Amino acid sequence: MTKKVPKDRRKRESFIEDLILAAQQEGEFDNLPRGPMELGDPDDDLWWVRKKLERERLQVLPPALEIRLDLERTLERIGGSSTAGEVRREVESLNERIKAANQAAVWGPPATTMPLDGEAVVRTWEARRTDSPS
Repeated sequence: MTKKVPKDRRKRESFIEDLILAAQQEGEFDNLPRGPMELGDPDDDLWWVRKKLERERLQVLPPALEIRLDLERTLERIGGSSTAGEVRREVESLNERIKAANQAAVWGPPATTMPLDGEAVVRTWEARRTDSPS
């Protein structure tokens, strides 16, 4: 049976609280798929953002640190490249990201990563390929 919701704000709030209390007493909330949510630190306005990042396993780094991490990952990826053309494309793409980070860093430490010399990276890549046993 549907009950009519009162129009008066105070009566409506009381009516809703009564419905919630009755549902709790009947066990309507006992087997919900997720348990009760943890309330965050009252002194930290961004507690929910930190929890979300932790839950989703996300990182938020300042642009200067992000580009350094990108540089490391790209150089690792270049090691597995099969042609000099792939290496050049990777370095060119990385250099564009480095330039953008150097121009747009607005928070965190300054971005001081310099673009790479593509041909020097290719020479290093080729030297490693000839030195490693296949």
